[in-house]
This record gives sequence, C-alpha cells and structure tokens, in this order.
Amino acid sequence: MNSHREGLLSVHTSVLIFGLTALFSKLISLSAIEITFLRSIFAVLAIAIFIKFLKESLLLKRTNDYFIALLLGFFLATHWVTYFHSMQVSSVAIGIISLYSYPVITVFLEPLFHGEQPHIKDIISAIAVLFGIYLLVPELSIDNNTTQGILWGVLSAFLFSLRNIIHRRHFKAYPARHALLYQGLFVILLLLPFSADIITEVSQQQWLMLILLGVFFTALPHTLFANSLLHLKAKTVGLIGCMQVVYGTLFAAVFLAELPDWKTVAGGLIVISAAGYETLSTVKQTPSPETHPSSESQDPTNHQPE
Repeated sequence: MNSHREGLLSVHTSVLIFGLTALFSKLISLSAIEITFLRSIFAVLAIAIFIKFLKESLLLKRTNDYFIALLLGFFLATHWVTYFHSMQVSSVAIGIISLYSYPVITVFLEPLFHGEQPHIKDIISAIAVLFGIYLLVPELSIDNNTTQGILWGVLSAFLFSLRNIIHRRHFKAYPARHALLYQGLFVILLLLPFSADIITEVSQQQWLMLILLGVFFTALPHTLFANSLLHLKAKTVGLIGCMQVVYGTLFAAVFLAELPDWKTVAGGLIVISAAGYETLSTVKQTPSPETHPSSESQDPTNHQPE
C-alpha cells in the first residue's frame, strides 16, 4: 500500500509540475530555441549530479548508443522548440491540446517500423482527434495565430512520437535519468550555434526562471514520473498523465488570464479522450511493476511530454 501511495504521489506531482512548465513559454521573454538551450544546461547538470549521488556510471554501455542518443537528442530538441513556440504564438491550452495528439500519431507511425497496418480502433481515434483539432481551428488561414499554434503543436507531437518509438526500440535498456541526461546534452550541442550569443543578454530574473525551469520543472518531474512507473501499472500512469492538459489550461487561466472558449474546451475533451483511450489500449497488456521491476526503462509510457 505504501508503494502504491508513493507511486500515486510521484505521478500526480510530476504531472502537476509538467502543467506548470508550459507557463514558462510565456513568462520567459526569449525565443523557444533559446529557452530550450538554456533549460537543457541546468537540467543536464541536475541529472548528472543526481546520477553521481546514486554512484552510477555516467557512461553508456556501447559506442553505438551515443549515436542513438544523438538522434534522440535531435528529436527532443525539435519537440521542445516546436512545443514552446506553439504556445508562444497561440496559447498554452492550444499548445498542450495539440501536443496530446501524439498517442494517436504514435499508433500510426509505430506499425511502419514493423510492416503492420493500423487497427480500425486506431483509425476511429485518429478521426476523433482530427475532429477535435478541427474545433480548435478558428479559420483555415496560416496567418491566424491559433492556427499556427495548432500546426506547431501537432508537429511537436509528431516529433515526440518519433522520439518515443526510437527510444523504445533502441534505448530502453537505460533508466530514464540516463536517457534524459544524454538527450539533454545533445540538445545543448545541437542548439549551441543558434543560442550561444544570447547568454550575455539574459537578465538576472531570466536566469532565475531558467534555473527553475531546468531543475525543478524538467529534471525533477522526469525523475518523479520515472519513479511512479516502479510502483504503478503503465495504464494508470499514462492516463493520469493526460491530466497535464487540464492542469496546464487551468494554470494558464489563473496566472496568464488565458481563458479558453467553448470550442477549445470541446476540442480538448475530444483529443484527450482519444489520447486516453489509445494510452489505455496500448498498455493494457503491460505486466505490473511487481512482475517487471525494471519497468522504469522498459515501460512504453516512460515518455511524458512537457
């Protein structure tokens, strides 16, 4: 019972923090590329310190794994940049809702790696997501900020899905902390040419917010989310993770005065319902943590958007 409570506390805390993370796209007056670059520096430092505290090796097992981590870092960098940019050009609610099309995108992308066809239920979920996103679009014009936000958000979901699929196929032997450490490190290297000049221009207040974002709103929630997978079933963690949309939208309404209209609420409910359904159906055969204590590295839901 104590283990179950610890898992619930970990996942709810992490998802709550992930919901707050979205606010930094508006609170920090830097571009999405610059925020992602600087955020990753503090996240990597925090995770490296944590790994050394656990007296674990910082090195990967095989040379080839570094190349896979580089590829994963590319997809994580582009995912974070497009996600934050989506919220910057539109609203937090639009960005998060669009991002949560990723479970449905995943069930269409993953069969391509196995030469399979999507199931009928997945096609129905995709139609539901498309209808939900249709409700979000105010007008079919690329000049509309909300439409731009949706397009960037769906692109972020696509990149996030690719990152998760590749991770499950080629990097699942490592704990989440090692995966995030190296992906974050390569995010820094990839974005360095586009962001290095901004370092001298960042204000003291922005540095404080970036430290908070990197340590307490990136490294900490990822660690808590991974810990929850050691105590709870995958479907439980995945479905609770969908609450990020609710938290993010509520926080944006309270702290940023971004009040969603009825179409955003309706579209969001449809998208999240489809995402929850796909999450549940995808992991319904996942063994319990008691059977597989290494679920932190193997579980398919060990990938939370933020």
